[in-house]
Amino acid sequence: MKKDRINVGIIGFGTVGSGTARILLENSDSIKKRTGFDIVLRKIADIDTARDRGIKLPEGVLINDAAALLNDPEIDIVVELIGGIHPAKEFMLRAIRNKKHVVTANKALLAMEGNEIFSEADAAGIELGFEASVAGGIPIIKVLREGLVANNLTAIYGIINGTCNYILTRMTNEKAEFSDMLKEAQRLGYAEADPTFDIEGMDTAHKLTIISSLAYGIPLSYNNVYREGITKITAQDIEFASELGYRIKLLAITKASGGAIEMRVHPTMVPVDSLISKIDGVFNAVYVEGDAVGATLYYGRGAGDMPTGSAVVADIVDIGRNIVSGGLGRVPGVAAKAPAGNIKNMEDIETMYYFRFAALDEPGVLSRISGILGAYNISIASVIQKGRRIGGSVPLVVLTHLAKEKDVLSAINEIDAMDSVSDKTLFIRVEGREE
Repeated sequence: MKKDRINVGIIGFGTVGSGTARILLENSDSIKKRTGFDIVLRKIADIDTARDRGIKLPEGVLINDAAALLNDPEIDIVVELIGGIHPAKEFMLRAIRNKKHVVTANKALLAMEGNEIFSEADAAGIELGFEASVAGGIPIIKVLREGLVANNLTAIYGIINGTCNYILTRMTNEKAEFSDMLKEAQRLGYAEADPTFDIEGMDTAHKLTIISSLAYGIPLSYNNVYREGITKITAQDIEFASELGYRIKLLAITKASGGAIEMRVHPTMVPVDSLISKIDGVFNAVYVEGDAVGATLYYGRGAGDMPTGSAVVADIVDIGRNIVSGGLGRVPGVAAKAPAGNIKNMEDIETMYYFRFAALDEPGVLSRISGILGAYNISIASVIQKGRRIGGSVPLVVLTHLAKEKDVLSAINEIDAMDSVSDKTLFIRVEGREE
């Protein structure tokens, strides 16, 4: 007999858990009209059962025992929304071993432990939905797994951390320094009291790990992602970038070329007239290039109870449809057991660069710097030199043509050793105009 209801259990009744529960309860009629079956919220497990989340739950739904939920024979899908590595991993594996399908928003767990989890789910014939793990309500996972399946994907650029995007947007608009805008983001609740996870690029790297695995059929490879945060970006750099026709964004970048895959997270200068440069505030966007479809952009809210809850419920519905239709396993997960991809070493990447030198205002300094750059095959595209400060240093800004990272690091090491350079050189990678 055809199944006419899917029973769901949620572990974690925080921000995303509350949004997911609200959507399942308030939109149940419209979901049934679209699917033809009921999705029933059978249990929610959380250690705090007293706090009011502003949601009226049916009697007996909220419990403080995750084991009771995991062992409930009536539950078809377990939704893990507690975050972190432990005990989330153990909950997910127990659900899989109990033959329950799993939905999660836990990008850190998937990026770092996902190969084991996906392998076990695949062996057990269990579906694992993870749309909410990247970019909140933007359905980028479905785009990569299904919508663009006909394409060889050549490049993906993502703004996938709203905290960093908010800070950089405010720095650009207010001509303000990083520390001031971080405090503002914390005051508004966009940044945590300890913002390290966001501002040092770890959150973005977790998400990029998942994107790269889907795009290029490689195992989840978090340890191969190059990561650099936004803490060294100054208002001065943002001003110079604007003069050169660029904006600074924290980008997650993955590309395939020459049989190798790039995976990197770092501040990036992008042309002001590009689509990705116009994504501001806490919003996310993922720019995807495919050989057949060309350039596409996916934009929306990357966090929050309802946008992320929307993605969680989308996975519940997809798995529910597969259960009802007998189509389990229709769309593969990540390639957890695939051979490791040929990940390009960061020193071998080739891009354009922005340099800001702290050069003493002396005759011949620019000539000597140019000579060193030239010796390492680094060609200058443009130069900005501000004012004169007799006896002191002035910012000297150089934008390059395409150069190799290994050559850039060697040149900077030599330039920073010059007596006429008073501080370490700051450099920002540039994506955009030159091929």
